[in-house]
Amino acid sequence: MSDFVEGLKRGAKAFKRALGPSRYEAANIKVICPHCQNDIFDEGSAQLNTAGASLLNLDWLNKSAKILVCTKCGLIQWFGKSLEKIN
Repeated sequence: MSDFVEGLKRGAKAFKRALGPSRYEAANIKVICPHCQNDIFDEGSAQLNTAGASLLNLDWLNKSAKILVCTKCGLIQWFGKSLEKIN
């Protein structure tokens, strides 16, 4: 029973790390904040709206971008291609 509880604890910690701030690479280059040189970011996404799609109420057709928010200074960086989380 003790092994089971320890396994649950390890799994919960890994899950928390996977969802929290992390380090990233874009095109095999480590992402660094150009403002404060921090390398830990929160990840999000943002819609790349276009006037035509918005006018027709079709925003869901627009592409989205990944964003990284620096955990130290808050600078937001936009990425149109995929990011890879590294540890």
